[in-house]
This record gives sequence, C-alpha cells and structure tokens, in this order.
Amino acid sequence: MTDEIVFYHNPRSRAQMVHWMLEEAGAPYRIVPIDFEKGEHKTPSFLALNPMGKLPTIVHRGIVVTETAAIIAYLADIFPQAALAPAIGDPLRGAYYRWLFFGAGCFEPALLDEMMKRPPPPQKTAVGWGSYGEVVAAFKTALAKGPYLLGDKFSAADVYVGSQIRWAMMFGAPGLKGEKVFDDYVARLNARPALQRTSG
Repeated sequence: MTDEIVFYHNPRSRAQMVHWMLEEAGAPYRIVPIDFEKGEHKTPSFLALNPMGKLPTIVHRGIVVTETAAIIAYLADIFPQAALAPAIGDPLRGAYYRWLFFGAGCFEPALLDEMMKRPPPPQKTAVGWGSYGEVVAAFKTALAKGPYLLGDKFSAADVYVGSQIRWAMMFGAPGLKGEKVFDDYVARLNARPALQRTSG
C-alpha cells in the first residue's frame, strides 16, 4: 500500500491549513483539486469519503481523515521525524493538545460569532467557547511568552492556530492586527519556508 497521501484540496478552503502542514511534515502527497463551482464536493464519490462534503479530506493507507485539526494532529503523529508534536510523555504534550483543540473548539466558533455578528446567547455559560474577547486574550497571554504556543518549540498547533489567526487578521477581525504580539507571531509564521511553498 502506497504511503502517498491523497489530499483533496481547494485553495479557498480550510484545506490550505493542511497544505501547509503537509509541507512542514515533509509528507509525500498528491493533490486532487475539488471545484466548488462544479459541485465536485457533493459528488457521490466524494461524499463516500466525507459525507459532509467538506474540505480538507485526506486518504492515507486506506484511512480517511477529515476535520482540519484531526488531520493536522494525524500528520504530526504519522511523521514524527518532523518533530511537530511533543512525544507522549513529554510535559509539552498537554499544552500541545490544549492549543490544538482550543483552536477548533473555541477560536473558530468565537471568531465566526464575531465576524458574522451573531447575537450572544441568552445564557452565556451555555456556550462552551466563551466569547471572542476571552479567546483573543487567552492567545495573547500564551504568545506573550512565545515565540510560539509551546514557547520556543514550533509545533502543529502553530500550523492550525496560526492559520486561523492569519486568516482572521486578513479579514479584519478585531484585537489582532496592530497588536505587536500577534503581528510578530504571524511574521514568524510567514517566514517559514513550508508556508511560503503553499502560497505560490
């Protein structure tokens, strides 16, 4: 069975995050472009892989993996030579999981609340991701100790969370662009050769 990863991709999707991760990991991969306008994400063959009809989706050794954070965590573990995830037993492993899933479980929904101007829920404690302001403050505190989410160690959590922060800054989400801690963080990420290879 081939070790090549089949990567279903459209540059106008969250698949861009996985593209960066594939490059950071040094993974062998083949891109299968998905045209949203032609509805290729809703064809029976693609829905057989991902019933949600979403990108990113990868297939590796016959295993289908979907959901951006899950794919990034999977790749970090499958390609340990890239040192993108602390080993099991490493004290940083807990912080790594914390930020990886904080990005998926807190930052993304809070960011969408903010960008779409969704009204706050009647009962704030019912919302597991808190508020946008609280999420940004949590990142600011973590990155102030920097240069990365795990301190001196760049990890797959930076690929995921960093991609989200970069996207949010491009679209004018408040509290990010112009704040030195975020500007410096994104500048460090933008300088990474693996990210630059996916931006051409």
